[in-house]
Amino acid sequence: MAAARMGLKTALITMNMDLIAQMSCNPAIGGVAKGHLVREVDALGGVMGEVADAVGIQFRLLNTSRGPAVWSPRAQCDKQLYRVKMREVLEAQPGLHIRQAEVVDLVLDEARGTKGLGTKGLGSDARRRVLGLKLRDGRRLLAGATIITTGTFLNGLIHCGEERYPAGRSGEPASVLLGEALRALGLRTCRLKTGTPPRLDGRTIKWEAFEEQPGDADPTPFSFRTKKILQPQISCHIAFTTPETLRIIRENVGRSAMYSGQIEGIGPRYCPSIEDKIVKFPDKTQHQFFLEPEGLNTHEVYVNGMSTSLPMEVQWQIVRSIAGLEEAEMLRPGYAIEYDSVDATELDRTLRVKSMEGLYLAGQINGTSGYEEAACQGIMAGINAALWLKGEAPFTLDRTEGYTGILIDDLISKGTNEPYRMFTSRAEFRLHLRIDNADRRLTPYGRRLGLINDEAWAEYETKQARMTALAKLLTHGKVDRDGLAAAGFSALPATAGLTWAQLLKRPEVTIEPVVTALHATLEQEPLLAEMAAAVTGQNVKRDERVGMVVLRNEARAVETEIKFAGYLEQQKKSIEKLKAAESVTIPDWMEYSIISGLSREMREILERVRPITIGQASRLPGVTPAALALVHVSIRLQGAKRLVS
Repeated sequence: MAAARMGLKTALITMNMDLIAQMSCNPAIGGVAKGHLVREVDALGGVMGEVADAVGIQFRLLNTSRGPAVWSPRAQCDKQLYRVKMREVLEAQPGLHIRQAEVVDLVLDEARGTKGLGTKGLGSDARRRVLGLKLRDGRRLLAGATIITTGTFLNGLIHCGEERYPAGRSGEPASVLLGEALRALGLRTCRLKTGTPPRLDGRTIKWEAFEEQPGDADPTPFSFRTKKILQPQISCHIAFTTPETLRIIRENVGRSAMYSGQIEGIGPRYCPSIEDKIVKFPDKTQHQFFLEPEGLNTHEVYVNGMSTSLPMEVQWQIVRSIAGLEEAEMLRPGYAIEYDSVDATELDRTLRVKSMEGLYLAGQINGTSGYEEAACQGIMAGINAALWLKGEAPFTLDRTEGYTGILIDDLISKGTNEPYRMFTSRAEFRLHLRIDNADRRLTPYGRRLGLINDEAWAEYETKQARMTALAKLLTHGKVDRDGLAAAGFSALPATAGLTWAQLLKRPEVTIEPVVTALHATLEQEPLLAEMAAAVTGQNVKRDERVGMVVLRNEARAVETEIKFAGYLEQQKKSIEKLKAAESVTIPDWMEYSIISGLSREMREILERVRPITIGQASRLPGVTPAALALVHVSIRLQGAKRLVS
């Protein structure tokens, strides 16, 4: 979508057009930190948030009992409608051509020695250019740039107990020939593993036996451009394992593909299988999971938290051991899948393979886990492939600008030996990287790149003007005794010269009562009258409730900027220091092998990753401050020698 919106003739090649955007695991978008990524993709002009809003059947804003830095939206989606809606969006995009075919190889610059990768391999010192793709039916599709986003399909192998068979997803073939071709590139690769739980027939579940988990009464949308959410909303349910469940798993754990030695790949640490939980937490007597409907027009239920590679008959016993599921029918068994991934230290910040021209990788092929982590890589790869072909400067985000920048920096600097998942704890400046300011951070970039249309840009500018007007009013408006009483804070002292912004800095004061007290004043301001009505909830119709939530969240964003101004100022100073380190570039001619004082291990990792700045070098595992000092000095010394020679 990004490349097409930037004016390039773009093709999307998929093995099955009917399964574009198929949610192969949990039919949900967002979650802790993942919701931040969706907001950032949306702010840049991506489509994931808009599609999720259009088909979401349960919306929840997570972590609201904590600070605004970690608030994250999540939506249970209608699995079938998600892929249908996404295909509609893709087919409506001018310049984007969708084709069903299997890609089996890459076409290389013939002038540099080979027509395709095949199994011949490449010399380690060669930097060839990818000219396009070779399809299974013998056709060639030539392109200026190629982006590979294969998910779990590269040499995918499904495990269910002792049974195993090649597949990319259940019921879909693996991408074996392309996997072999990519291995022939000579890139460092590893095997990773992920899994999925059984699906149940909702008509055979005793729902009254479980705790209901409804969504939020007023849904918080992902997209800054969403105005209404009118589709019906559903509840999920919370369930727990029983002592019998644990007994069954312990007695059969040796039959799990994970513990029989059948699986070579490394699984996700933060989304373990149910047998992994039992083995690693033997003292825990109970494990939680969630019953999540997969759509409005299906009875299929996803058992979140019960991912497993145990045999099918054991899965059936586990399900039936839980109160309320004694008569449950299993529609699909859970399974584990292992697949090839590429060491992301082979990539630069644009997600281009450093040893190849015109080849980009995005998504699970780079070692990540999750739809959201894949989406943010996809939009960045699409943007940069387009910019490269246009002869324009690359577009990158650093760790201070977004979780997207953090994810890419982590991957290309450290790589990963397990599926990488985003967490808010990975951010050094998470108060600065909130969901409410993702558009302010990134939408101007999206506009410059051509991903934000005129209507969306006008809405963005109006929103910023509205928030600025509210902040100005709060900063300059004085609080008197009547104002305190109207806000419900008559017990607080009415200090002379006290402003509403100063009052908001108190932990017990929130924006809602302040806006209520200022309602008459706000109604006189053209930009703020609608916000005042939204925050106070006056005269709001059902189809206007999403707009009300959006305006209310704008007011809360202003509150956050005021309440945490001191902390934000401290973070800005820290950001400036980090940017100073990032501004010291390391030339691509740097020879680490001749730097005296570096250990062999440090030389190896610096040569392998080849960081482009001192800041990136500082984040490499094992690189010490003393080593950084040596590299810093060597930039000048080696540069001087090159000038002399």
